[in-house]
Parts: sequence; C-alpha cells; structure tokens
Amino acid sequence: MDVNRKTAFFILKDVSEKKAYSNIIVNNYIARFKPNFPAFVRELSYGVLRQKKYLDYVIGNFVKTPTDKLNISDKTLLRIGLYQILFMDSVPDYAAVSETINLAKRFARGREGFINGVLRQYLRDRAYVELPDRSKDEIKYLSIKYSYNDWIVEKLIEQYGVREAEEILAAGNTIPPLTIRVNTLLADRDDLFRRLVSEGYKVSFNEKYHNMLITEGNDVISGRFYQSGLYSVQDEAALETVNVLDPRPGDTVIDVCAAPGGKTMAIAEAMHNFGKIYAFDIYKRKLVQIEEQAKRLGVSIVETWTWDATRSDSELAGKADRVLVDAPCSGIGTVRKKPEIKYKEYDRDMRELPIKQRDILAASSGYVKPGGILVYSTCTILRRENELVIADFLKRYPIFEKLEERQLLMNVDNTDGFYICKMRKKDMPL
Repeated sequence: MDVNRKTAFFILKDVSEKKAYSNIIVNNYIARFKPNFPAFVRELSYGVLRQKKYLDYVIGNFVKTPTDKLNISDKTLLRIGLYQILFMDSVPDYAAVSETINLAKRFARGREGFINGVLRQYLRDRAYVELPDRSKDEIKYLSIKYSYNDWIVEKLIEQYGVREAEEILAAGNTIPPLTIRVNTLLADRDDLFRRLVSEGYKVSFNEKYHNMLITEGNDVISGRFYQSGLYSVQDEAALETVNVLDPRPGDTVIDVCAAPGGKTMAIAEAMHNFGKIYAFDIYKRKLVQIEEQAKRLGVSIVETWTWDATRSDSELAGKADRVLVDAPCSGIGTVRKKPEIKYKEYDRDMRELPIKQRDILAASSGYVKPGGILVYSTCTILRRENELVIADFLKRYPIFEKLEERQLLMNVDNTDGFYICKMRKKDMPL
C-alpha cells in the first residue's frame, strides 16, 4: 500500500470526522507516517479539501445515495481517487483508480467494488458531467465550480459584485507562497538566506519586507534553523498588521487574542525584546503554545494571561501604549491555507460574531493610554466583521479616532484576506 495516499486518507478522514484544522493535522500525520513524498501528500490532501464540494457534486452524478449520506470512508476514498484523475496530471488514470482500490481493500473492506465502479464509470462518462446552469442559479454555479458553501458566495456577491466575487473565490483556491519572518533577535536576513540555500531550500527575497523571505521545502517547520529559532512561518498580511501597530522598544503592549502567538512574537522582535507584552487567551493550553514559541525564539518580554477578552481587566486600565485586537472571525481570508473553512455553516456562532467582536474591542479599548494606539484586525473579508464593527465602535467611543483602514484581498494583494484598522486614543482634555 502506498504510504503517501494512506497518509492523505487519514488526514482527510480526520478533518471530516473530528473537524481538525488541516494545517495542524497534515503536519501531525506526515510526522507520524513518514511518507517518502510529503509534497505529494500535501498536494493531495489540500487539493481534496479545496475541491471537496465540486468532487462531491461529480460523485453525485454516479451514485444513487446522496453524497452526504455516504459513509465517511467511502466518500474520502472517492474524493481521493477523483481528485487525482481530475487535477493531478502526474498521476495516470489507471494508477489513481488502482491505488484508491488498494486503500479501499484495507480501510473500506467490502466496498472496493462500489468505489471501483464509481471511478471507472466517471472515466467512461466524464464528458457528460456539467456544472449547474449559471443563468438559472448563479450562486449554485459559483458554489459548485469553486467549491464554497452557498452563504459565502452570496455574501461576497452582495459585498463585491459578481465579477470581483468570482475573482476572490478563484484566488482562494490557489496555493499561497510560503513566507517566513526572520527572527532579527538571532539572525540577519542575508545570512539566513545563505544558510537556507546551502541546505537545499529554494529561497527568494521578499521585496516588501526586510525581515521576510519566500521559501520552499518539506521541512520548513521542522528543520534545524527553525528549531534554533532563526525564523517563523507567517503570512505577509499578519506581519503587516504588526507593522501597522508599530510597536517600539520600551512599549507596553497588550495582545488580547494572542494565540497561537505569531503576531505576539513579531511584536517582541520589533521591540528588540525590550519592554513588556501581555498575551491573553481564554484557553490556557493555547498560551502554552505562545510560551513555547517565545522560548524557541529567545523572547523574554511576553507574559501570558488566561483571560476572556470580552471582559476588561481593571489592573491594566490605561497602561498600554499599544493594544492589538486580532479578533476571532469567520476566517474566510485564510481559505488558501485552511480550505476546510470554505464549508463552515452559517450557524448561530457565525451570525453572532460581530457582537463578540464589538464586545472584545470595547473591553480592550480601556487598556489604551491617552495618545496610545488601538489596532483591530481580522483574517476575514466580510464588512459585517470589519468596517461595520469599527463604525459601531467609533460611534460609541468618540475618544478614539481612525488613522488608517485597509482591506487586503487574496486576488489583489496575494496575501491572506486581512482587515486592519488603526485608531488613536485622543489625549484627555486639560
């Protein structure tokens, strides 16, 4: 049995059954099974997740049982086989089918005939598979073609119009560049560049950021330079949020929704590890991740607090030079890295996100000194979680003034979709 496809099978099954985050589970299973071609595993796993709804639509043309009623093993195997046939030119059709059947013999015993039949029928009749009629239902057409839940397509069209919405949907299915932030406490960018190249990595300079490189490599987050704390993986949009916050050496900074700590560490590096950073999260186990990152990077100015960000801690009232509210959000701007987000349901928690975001922003605003800076950011592209939250906050708290507001888009900026708003607390009247 091919260990690469076996690894992808377990990854995809866990994402479906346990709602695991793909970016975490992929690394865990690669470390566990040690496949000989981890790049293949990543391409197959992330590819199936990116195209899941479209794959299920295709499967639905060849099975009598509704796709959502198929058991998870059958469905996962059919997705794996179809994805290879449809999107992986390096895999011959016969190999895609035969290797999928080998998996079925082990993990779906008694169902290998059914799975073989569906895949072979698709090979015979694929010319007859058509997308829904766009003229009759544009949302359904785009939802199937680009593989997103309908509500996301609908809201993007409402906000951006059909043309740009489709560009955003398409960009969300692309593979993002792998960018790393150089830990300037321990390394020089040019020197790290040379070290990575000497280890066989493909590396290029990032033209926008002096402390960032673009690289490729299967062990970027497990190699010795990473373990030594010389760099961290971070998207340009996240680093831009820290640049907008503009932390200075000696500042007191509060990061109220800090886990898993990428921005917290970038703030510490920008401060030259001099000053004080309070990193909040409601879950203690997530704060452990921040503490581990601080140790790896040689950061000593971060103090972690278990705290509910919707509440204000009077002990820190008016003490912060800068406060970052990287609020919990729908996460639609990160679908390139976490494609499972494309299939989130528009449930009660999703509907009430703006309420939670407004509560966090209001509670956090009390930490800012007169003349201090408050930055609100999200990794989504929906105005209901971004501009409308800020408009409501500024109406209720006129002591803050907006200095800068920016929406980064995958199709325009080639970064995660990120919203950043910088505000200043006005000096108190004499």
